[in-house]
Amino acid sequence: MKQSPFSRYNIYNRKKHWKILLLLFAIVIIAFSLWYSNVLVKKIARDERMKIRTWANALQTRANLVNSTQKFFAQVQEEEHKKVELYAETQKRFINLKENEDPSFYMKIIQNNTTIPVILTDDKGNITEHLNTADFSSDTIPGMAEYLKEFTKYPPIPIHYYKNEVNYIYYTDSKLFTEIQGVMADLVNSFFSEVVNNSASVPVLVTDSLQTKALNYGQFDTLKMHDSAYLQKIIHDMAAENDPIEINISGQGKRLIFYKDSYVLTQLRYFPYIQLAIISIFLLVAYMLFSTARRSEQNQVWAGLAKETAHQLGTPLSSMMAWVDYLEAKDIDSETIEELRKDVNRLSTITDRFSKIGSNPSLIPENVVSVIYDSISYLKTRTSQKITYSINKQPEESIVVPLNLQLFEWVIENLVKNAVDAMTRQGTITIDILDEEHVVNIDIADTGKGIPRNMFRTIFNPGYTSKQRGWGLGLSLSKRIINEYHKGKIFVKSSTPGKGTTFRIVLKKEV
Repeated sequence: MKQSPFSRYNIYNRKKHWKILLLLFAIVIIAFSLWYSNVLVKKIARDERMKIRTWANALQTRANLVNSTQKFFAQVQEEEHKKVELYAETQKRFINLKENEDPSFYMKIIQNNTTIPVILTDDKGNITEHLNTADFSSDTIPGMAEYLKEFTKYPPIPIHYYKNEVNYIYYTDSKLFTEIQGVMADLVNSFFSEVVNNSASVPVLVTDSLQTKALNYGQFDTLKMHDSAYLQKIIHDMAAENDPIEINISGQGKRLIFYKDSYVLTQLRYFPYIQLAIISIFLLVAYMLFSTARRSEQNQVWAGLAKETAHQLGTPLSSMMAWVDYLEAKDIDSETIEELRKDVNRLSTITDRFSKIGSNPSLIPENVVSVIYDSISYLKTRTSQKITYSINKQPEESIVVPLNLQLFEWVIENLVKNAVDAMTRQGTITIDILDEEHVVNIDIADTGKGIPRNMFRTIFNPGYTSKQRGWGLGLSLSKRIINEYHKGKIFVKSSTPGKGTTFRIVLKKEV
């Protein structure tokens, strides 16, 4: 037997397999792209973390250096304090010097103090002597009490004389030590700024030991960092990503340095997914455009083919009408003439149907019950006598729906003929017309072999057929007529293999 040129196995099955293969190939490409991108990201992350560890070690070394310098300055400060105590003791002994004792030793100790500022006062606070201080004459010494306020950093050292007289030695840090101390303060203050600046693109946050204050930070929004809730969230996120670095600064207490991956690395992590989304959107838009263009092209082919068919049928149809009139004039059997006239009228209807494909056919309010009865009445005489028809409405009932009569009758004929073929010309066709508020549902059920669920949509594709003969265009045309021309719906409502299938047509009462 001749095989249909558009069998479901030699077109749609292969098309389905090709779609699956292309989908699998796309999944493999996407998986490989994501895998390779993640490999690159992990490699960059390792390099970045190595740099961060090197940077952290450098921080700790710098901190140790700062602490060592602080300890050295503390020792210098302690040495200066001891020198002042020695100076005070020398002054005391020099004042209480015995007549036969050589004062040169004490004078040498006093004169060797060339750096530490010292002021000697009496018990009333009047300045009697000064050393390594600002220049002022002895006449102004009694009026320099205000000058002593600069020497209140350390408590004065008392010097007891004979007859219970007491003098006091005031002192402060040497000029050299003060300058060094200022340099040290600048060093400590700049240390954490350098921590932030040297981190380059890595976000860094320096907090106190309680993690409540942001002492310094880099790669963060300054305004947001003043928000305590935002600060705590940042600290929590950074602590979850990397353990903070503890830095102990002598005299400053413990500081915590939090850091996390750079924004560049974070963007690289999400880049493959963003790229995948962009590619997917592009492919989706391209697919929709190509599908729209393909459907438009198909519509033009359908319309052109239909109109050309109607045109080709027009000439022989006119000739056949003339021959029927000629035969009628020759006193041919009236029953034969009537049957010929029915078939000629049928060909005229078919030609009219084809001529309307691709046009905008007008919809006229029609009684759908009457239209279905007329269609079934015509088909009964041309199908097997073993087919039983059942309609749930009576012929005199009326349900008005906007229809194009010729095209809608074509849909009913296609569905009924398919049902007859599915039942191998023996069974029951049931038509239920259901009148709803805004729509009319028409269910056409048969007792045939049924349709697999995975083919519910495929059967409406052009060229699909399960028959040995046929082009598989009936259901495709039916869907086009109902969906595009009548703005309704047609679909497989239900189907059970071996028991039958029910198609549903949904028509709007107002279009």
